[in-house]
Amino acid sequence: MVQKLIIYPDDRVNCTSTDVRSFNQTLWDVIEDMSDTMKANNIEAMAAMQIAYPYNIILIKEGDSYHEYINPRIIQNSETFDSEESSIYYPDVTVTVPRYGKIKLVYEDRNAKVHYQDIDDPKLAATLQRKIDYTFGGNLLDRVDKNKREKIIEALAGKGLMPLVDDVCPTFSPKDYFVSFTDKLLVVMGLSLFTPLFNFEKETVETIYTIDKFLFPTVVALMITYFFYAQYEAKKYQQCSSCQVGNNIGVIVKRSVAAFAFAVGAYFLVNPY
Repeated sequence: MVQKLIIYPDDRVNCTSTDVRSFNQTLWDVIEDMSDTMKANNIEAMAAMQIAYPYNIILIKEGDSYHEYINPRIIQNSETFDSEESSIYYPDVTVTVPRYGKIKLVYEDRNAKVHYQDIDDPKLAATLQRKIDYTFGGNLLDRVDKNKREKIIEALAGKGLMPLVDDVCPTFSPKDYFVSFTDKLLVVMGLSLFTPLFNFEKETVETIYTIDKFLFPTVVALMITYFFYAQYEAKKYQQCSSCQVGNNIGVIVKRSVAAFAFAVGAYFLVNPY
């Protein structure tokens, strides 16, 4: 089935792809969607993330067939050269970036068989490197210097490719303030566990423990607020990707567990009673 291509400024390409572990019909369906989309758009090479599948899969057109690279990794490289490249993610953008003209690749096929391939063709080597960048959450402009990248982004904005309404997940969100403040509170909670190492007066220990008891519910409240604001953003920005939603959950779980661990530690180590 033909899928919609991810085009700038949709930032889902910034998600790191996961390696394929189940070589079954689901994998084959993804590969079929990739090849169908490539045919429909006359594309020579594609990473799965370019149609919003966060899997480490690359397809390269070879004649009338498609070479499937699953979980590819470059294990050797040599002979750097300047490669002139374009990307469907950045329409009408062509840049020159450094690439390796020779690479050795290890990858799997759709049946989980491991292959090693020496690639001496600079064009194919550069194409694979560009697609592998996508699997690691990168893209073409990550390879150019900051000034050139900013000029290209400005040019794309002039073509109307920058979001003019709030329909794409922002790279910065007000909810990040909740995370920053929570992290500072967790640092304070962590430092309080070192109280037994110092010969503080009982009143000082009581004050530290009281503060620690106050910080735990504060962290929980911040994470609850973070959760509801994240839910609001997910509804507001229709193109929020699964990886961003997953990141939100990870933020909440990690910090809540840390706060609980610090609170338990304070009860046993700092509690003056």
